[in-house]
Amino acid sequence: MSTTKTTDSAVADPSAGGTRVAPNVHALPVEHAERETVPVDPASLPVRAGEDPWTEEELDEVRTTLAEDITRFAEQLATSNAELHNLLRDGTEGAGRDPADVGSANFERDAEMSLANNAREMLDQSQLALRHIELGVYGRCDNCGQPIGKGRLQAFPRATLCVTCKQREERR
Repeated sequence: MSTTKTTDSAVADPSAGGTRVAPNVHALPVEHAERETVPVDPASLPVRAGEDPWTEEELDEVRTTLAEDITRFAEQLATSNAELHNLLRDGTEGAGRDPADVGSANFERDAEMSLANNAREMLDQSQLALRHIELGVYGRCDNCGQPIGKGRLQAFPRATLCVTCKQREERR
């Protein structure tokens, strides 16, 4: 059982004409999927001006995609971790090993570590997106608080930033 403490923060909610308190979802542990949650009304999720509200079918499709992603990334992570274990067990240096073999082994190990880190990051993002849905804050930019956009989320369900904030982040 995790004892992560959460804090709330005020987020501007232009559709409600004021401010609402949103949980600090980054402080919440996402590995406890068995936790009870309150059903979310899809129509209450934020959308950009001119977009139709979320429907239950659209939200179910996003949930299904995220669940499939979680399974796929967990399998990739397990495979990469097993491969890394084998590479590290075999060692990279030893008496009589050719320097080219050592270099190749180091390159292979680094590549596998990169794959494992990428799978872990994608897994975490997918779990966080599902948690955002459970909390009813899915679709709100983590940076500016504005809606991310339904079309963007349907194409990339793990998005946590609106296009403007993402572009700003990539320029840095």
